[in-house]
Amino acid sequence: MSDFLDQKVRTDWSTIEAYRDKMANPFDVQYVDGIAQQTIGSLDCVPFVAAYAEYLSDGLQVPNDGLDAGLLRKRYAALLWKYGEAKAQKSYATNLKDPR
Repeated sequence: MSDFLDQKVRTDWSTIEAYRDKMANPFDVQYVDGIAQQTIGSLDCVPFVAAYAEYLSDGLQVPNDGLDAGLLRKRYAALLWKYGEAKAQKSYATNLKDPR
């Protein structure tokens, strides 16, 4: 087995100003009552995780009246389609051969 982990340089987070106040309490947790949740029995949490990440990264309040999972799936599918179309229209050269 290699000694990779033994050779690793550790970061002393207490010396970095941005993290000094986080050493005792590394996570800021907020408890919110009545927040939108996925329906009971649904195992597909992907649209909810994506929606929460989008709301939080944009600094928005997550709506309490629920999230429409079907609408979220359609929205993200459309965004992926648009991304794929834009990527397909870009001209680029590569040395890799098409595996098909």
